[in-house]
Amino acid sequence: NELDKELTRRGHHFVRYADDCNIYVKSQRAGERVMRSITQFLEKRLKVKVNPDKTKVGSPLRLKFLGFSLGVDHNGAYARPAKQSQQRVKKALKLLTKRNRGISLTRMFEEIQRKMRGWLQYYSIGKLTDFIQRLDKWLRVRIRQYIWKQWKKLKTKVTNLQKLGLSQRDAYVFASTRKGYWRTAHSKTLSYSLTNRKLEQLGLMNMSKTLQSIQCD
Repeated sequence: NELDKELTRRGHHFVRYADDCNIYVKSQRAGERVMRSITQFLEKRLKVKVNPDKTKVGSPLRLKFLGFSLGVDHNGAYARPAKQSQQRVKKALKLLTKRNRGISLTRMFEEIQRKMRGWLQYYSIGKLTDFIQRLDKWLRVRIRQYIWKQWKKLKTKVTNLQKLGLSQRDAYVFASTRKGYWRTAHSKTLSYSLTNRKLEQLGLMNMSKTLQSIQCD
């Protein structure tokens, strides 16, 4: 690629994929100078039209590239899923776990697995353990909410809560709650009954464990 050769010749640090390219320099002023120079090279030498709306100078910590953004900690710079990428995957999971979908848990868990395995593999080169741990926790609450709605009738709730270890009295008292689905799903009683381990046994993907496995391969 002619652009790669030119950037290498000039000694620039850069990342390019197809038509997307990030060039890293030391200052805003240097960035503006390089942008003008490279734009001229592309349009005059290579006859490639540069879209001004998609070409800008900015801090690498505020820009995203192929779904990634950069962060900095005491160990230096690192890649991570961009905020928009995090928001999109959470929105996708929210749609998959809508409490009125009326599908089996098995099917829902399969859909989550298909969605998240590819996502985790793509972003596994970045720093995302903290985000995935938060996402795991949030997703479990969504699943508890879905299960609670599936049980519907008071008798079904009492029976299932007893199967999960509650006494008949405690099961009846909790099943009679007037709290909404989301508040109930956050309750200690449902968390202690439908434990993380129980949800995994039912087939829910543990995204943190999956990420660890991918990163160890």
